[in-house]
Amino acid sequence: MSLQEQFNQALADSKNLPERPDNMTLLKIYALFKQGSGGDATGDRPGMTDFVGRAKFDAWANLKGTSQDQAMQDYIDLINSLKA
Repeated sequence: MSLQEQFNQALADSKNLPERPDNMTLLKIYALFKQGSGGDATGDRPGMTDFVGRAKFDAWANLKGTSQDQAMQDYIDLINSLKA
């Protein structure tokens, strides 16, 4: 199975985890997904009143420079660890 196919399978699996991950893990999942599917963070950082949007953007921006392949593999590994 190719890395892209594994990534797509992990995305599907992420919607059926046995329990909801904590907020920090959810941010990591989001950031790895965005980095793996789109590369480095783009656009403006959300304003001070958008706490959730700002946290998500910051988590994604912290992965700047991580290759898309590496982010996809990290996403796959994280989702697989949460399925166990």
